[in-house]
Amino acid sequence: MKKSINHIYLIILLSVLSSVAPMGVDTYLPSIPEIAKYFDISTNKVELSLSIFLIGFAVGQVFGGPLSDRYGRRISSIIGLLGYAFFSFLIIFSGNIYELWVYRFFEALFGGITVVNAAAAVRDRFKGEEAAKVFSLIGLVRSLAPLLAPVFGAAIIHFFPWEGVFVFLTIYALVVAFFVYKDLPESYTYVKQSVFESYKVVLSNFTALKPMFVLAINFGAFFIIISKTSFIYVEHFGISTDIFPLFFGINFIMMMIMIKVNLNLLKKYKAIDIVKVAIYFQIVVGAIFLMLHKDINLFTMVVILALYMSTMAFIFGNCMALALEHFPKNAGVASGVIGVLQFGLGALISSIALSFEDSGFFVIAFSVTVLAIVNTFILKSLRN
Repeated sequence: MKKSINHIYLIILLSVLSSVAPMGVDTYLPSIPEIAKYFDISTNKVELSLSIFLIGFAVGQVFGGPLSDRYGRRISSIIGLLGYAFFSFLIIFSGNIYELWVYRFFEALFGGITVVNAAAAVRDRFKGEEAAKVFSLIGLVRSLAPLLAPVFGAAIIHFFPWEGVFVFLTIYALVVAFFVYKDLPESYTYVKQSVFESYKVVLSNFTALKPMFVLAINFGAFFIIISKTSFIYVEHFGISTDIFPLFFGINFIMMMIMIKVNLNLLKKYKAIDIVKVAIYFQIVVGAIFLMLHKDINLFTMVVILALYMSTMAFIFGNCMALALEHFPKNAGVASGVIGVLQFGLGALISSIALSFEDSGFFVIAFSVTVLAIVNTFILKSLRN
């Protein structure tokens, strides 16, 4: 007999489960300058570990999807969280940046195994516009993670060395594993199908792949901004690490407000139409950023970044629902494919953008604008 669970608590639990990525990235951001000093290297090398994290997350979801469909959302979540905790702890003992890269990769790999289960668990229970609303609600709760994570990270490095961040991530993963073990009911339906067949079903559905690619490309732009926030605020504008989370958090406060707007819009409009308008808005904001990038001041920068990043509120939940509605029996693998594209393509895009030396903001502005334009071409071929 399946254990029942309150819907509000379920959304909170799945939100926390899917927050492995933002917690692993955003808690770490304030410590980047300190890690660079500790290993006596450039901040670019430390920032590269963020792209490595994304690659590991993508690889983990390749394995996480089939594990989730074969053994269930609950057990594969627990396996992922325990592995994530183990490698988070190992990072504390890194002797150089290369060891840190390796441990971050495996930390992220197990995080990838974990995160596919949250989306799959939603698809098990909801479909259509209702699923889009649930994904948006999860996004609303999950937005607290990137909002609070830099605060935790800044507080930790204020009182402790950078290793304290990974002690925190270790404890975080273990606590989440406990509550998943205790409270998450199993929801999957076992389908006797090989891993190859499951991936074939998902990858041959071109209608579903289009919103997956839109989400992945948008995430690449999103991650370019995330990766450079430490440079923008701490290095360029001279903001102290203690108040850095306030500037970083404005983006996610805006996102939370826009998620609420998205929930209201879904009562009247189709998810696909909302996504299209959000992408057009990104192009406008990106074009303004390009025009102002040479002489931009702190206030204008805060506004532009908040406006651009807040559009994720209209893209993430809606694209997830549009993609997953096609896979009632392969939700784990489909969620894994979304994750691979999201984090793999996101890592590739952000790595290319971050590889260009730029003491200003042209590369950031140009990249996010071009990526939004690319998404408009994908969306044109997607039927309403």
